[in-house]
Amino acid sequence: MEKLQEYVIRHTSLPGRGVASTLKLLEEDSTVPFIARYRKEMTGNLDEVQILEIQKLKAAFEELQKRKESVLRSIEEQEALTPELKRSIEEAASLTGVEDLYLPFKRKRNTRAGVAREKGLEPLAGILMSRSGADPETAALRFVNDKVETVEDALQGAVDIMAEWISENGRVREILRRMFSRHAEISATAVKGKESDEQAQKYRQYFDWSEPLYRCPSHRLLAMLRAEKEGVVRVKIGVDKERAVGSVERAVLRNELSASASCVRQAVKEGYERLLYPAVSNEVLREARQKADATAINVFSSNLRQLLLGAPLGEKRILGIDPGYKSGCKIVCLDERGNLLHNENIYPHAPQRESARAMKKLRSLVNAYQVQAIAIGNGTASRETEALVRKTAFDRDIQVFVVNESGASVYSASAIARQEFPDYDVTVRGAVSIGRRLADPLAELVKIDPKSIGVGQYQHDVDQSLLKTELDAVVMSCVNSVGVNVNTASSSLLGYVSGIGPSLAEKIVAYRGEKGEIRSRKELLKVPRLGNKAFEQSAAFLRVLQSDNPFDNSAIHPESYGIVEQMAADLGVEVRQLIGNKEYISRIKPEKYCSGTIGLPTLNDILKELEKPGLDPREKAGVFEFSKDLKTIEDVRAGMTVPGIVNNITNFGCFVDIGIKESGLVHISNLSREFVSDVNSVVRLHQHVMVKVLDVDLQRKRIQLSMAGE
Repeated sequence: MEKLQEYVIRHTSLPGRGVASTLKLLEEDSTVPFIARYRKEMTGNLDEVQILEIQKLKAAFEELQKRKESVLRSIEEQEALTPELKRSIEEAASLTGVEDLYLPFKRKRNTRAGVAREKGLEPLAGILMSRSGADPETAALRFVNDKVETVEDALQGAVDIMAEWISENGRVREILRRMFSRHAEISATAVKGKESDEQAQKYRQYFDWSEPLYRCPSHRLLAMLRAEKEGVVRVKIGVDKERAVGSVERAVLRNELSASASCVRQAVKEGYERLLYPAVSNEVLREARQKADATAINVFSSNLRQLLLGAPLGEKRILGIDPGYKSGCKIVCLDERGNLLHNENIYPHAPQRESARAMKKLRSLVNAYQVQAIAIGNGTASRETEALVRKTAFDRDIQVFVVNESGASVYSASAIARQEFPDYDVTVRGAVSIGRRLADPLAELVKIDPKSIGVGQYQHDVDQSLLKTELDAVVMSCVNSVGVNVNTASSSLLGYVSGIGPSLAEKIVAYRGEKGEIRSRKELLKVPRLGNKAFEQSAAFLRVLQSDNPFDNSAIHPESYGIVEQMAADLGVEVRQLIGNKEYISRIKPEKYCSGTIGLPTLNDILKELEKPGLDPREKAGVFEFSKDLKTIEDVRAGMTVPGIVNNITNFGCFVDIGIKESGLVHISNLSREFVSDVNSVVRLHQHVMVKVLDVDLQRKRIQLSMAGE
C-alpha cells in the first residue's frame, strides 16, 4: 500500500493523507460517489474528479505490478535474473521501462540475430562492440567453419547480433523516443486509385498531408487513422533518418577510431532501419493514438454528462410522437410515471396526407388521456409533424417539444425494451422512449449504450474498453448526483446507484413487485442480498417519497440522522419543522456538532440539504421553436440568422440543430469574437443559440455557422 500511495502522489501531487484514506476506502469497495459525498473528512474534501483519478492510478499501478511479476518470473525461468536486474525491474516507474528491461529476454521468433547466434557468432559481435579496436577481418577468421563459409558471412552475422543488441538498448530507445516526441512528422498519402473514389472524398484533405505530430489535434489524428483503416490513405510517422542514426551512433560507438567502428556503424544503420524505427515509430504512434483516444473520450464524457443532466419536464402526462412519412407517425400516450396507456398511428404526410384526420385524432387523444405535453422526435418528418401539432387547435395550452431521438431505435430493439414491452413492436417502444426522454432524460437514456446516443467524437474508433469505463463512471456520477426514486426507477437506473449494480437492482425491482412500494430506507435491508455494505453505499442516493421519515427523501445519509435529530432537539422543534425552515437552520452552529468522525464539510452539506431536501439539481425543460422558414438544406442561405440548439460538442467546435436534417458546424474560431481555447467554456449541450449562416455546401451537405456576432 505504501508503494501504491507513493505512485499516486507522484502522479497527482495530492496530499498524502487524502490519498491514503481514499485508497483505503477504495480497497473496502467504497464507490467514488459515496467517498466524494460522505467521506469528505477522511479524504480532505477531495472532489469526485480527484477521487476518480486516484482510482485510475490505482488500477494502473496494479497493472504495472502484475506485469513486473510476470517479467521477473519469465527471466527467472531462463536463469538469467541477476540481483541488479531484479532491482531495476522492481524500481521501474512505467510499463515502458519494464518492457525495455525485458526486451533482451523476450522469446523471439527465428530472427537474423538468432540464426547468427546458432552459428556461434555472438563472441565475434562482442569483440567488435568492445573498445579493443580489433581488426574485424582478423577477428572474423577465427569463426569461419562449416556453418560460416566466409569472413563476410561471419561479419554480417556479427552485425545482425549487434543490430539486435542496439535495438534492445533501453538508453538508445529513450533517446529516439525523445527525438520522435519533439521532431516526428505525421504524414498521410492517398492509396493509389482512391483519389477518385466518391466514398473517399470525405478524407480528401488527407490525400497529401503532413504536419508535426505534436501539433496534430486529436480529431485530426483519429480522422487519418480512420481513413487508413478504411483503406483510403497510408499514415506514417517519421523523423530525419541521418539525425536519428547519428544519435544512436553517439550512444553506442565506444571508439570512433577503432578498426571495428565501421562494423558498429553498419549495425547501427541496419538496427535503426530494420528494428528501431519500426518499433519506436509504432510506439510513438500508439501513444499519440492513446492520447487522442483520451481526448475524444473526455469530449464524449463531457457531452454525455450534459445530456444526462438535461432539463426534465417532470411527472407529466405526455403524448410521444415518432414521426415518419409513408409508415406514418407512431403515437403513444404515457401517464405521469411513463406507463404506456395507448398507442396508434396517424398519417398526416405524403403519400396519405390525412392531416385533418390526424389533427382530429390528436385533439381526441389529448382530451382522453389528459395530456399535458407533446414530445416529437427530431428525425424524419419532424418539422412537418411539429407544424401539424402546433396548427392543431387543442382545448387548452399544450407544451410542444422536439426531442433528440438518437439511440431510440437502439433502445427499441434492446433486451431492456423487450422486457418492458414484450407485447409491443419496436415502433411503439421507440415512441415511448421519445416521450419518456422529455419527462426525465436521465432515467431513459441510462437504458441505452452511451455510444449510441450521438454526442461523441469518433466514439467507435477509440479504445472501447477505456470508453466503457469512462462513460460508466459518468453515468454513475450523474445518477447519484440527482438521486433515484426507489419505487419508480427501472432496474437500468437502479443499477447505476452507488453500491447497487445490475444484480441488486433486479432484486429491488423483484422485491417491489412482490411486497409493493418500499416504505423506508431501512426496508431496503429486507431486499435479498442487500447487506450492510450495499446499504451504506446506496441508501443516501435512494429517495423514498412515501417514507414516514422525511430524511428518507433527502441526500442526508442514514448515519447522520441522529445528528440532525439532535440539532432539532437543541432548537426545541420537531424534525419536520426544521426541514425547509431557513430561520431555524440559520440558528444552527455546525461547529457544535463536529466529532471524530464528522466535520464541517459534511455538516455544511447537511444544512444545505435541510434547506431544500431532495432538490433536483437539473434545470426545468423549456419550449423552443425553430425558424418556420427552414424545412430542408435548400432553404438555408448564407447571411441568414436563425435559432438553433447545440446538439454536439467537439474539440474543434460545436454542431447546432437549426431544425433540418443536417446540423451546422460552428467552428471554434467562430464561437466568439474573442479567442476560444475550450469549446465548453462558451457553449453547453442543448443550449439555445442564435447562429449566422456563413456557407452552405449542398453537394457535401455541410453548413458553416457562426456565433461570433458582428
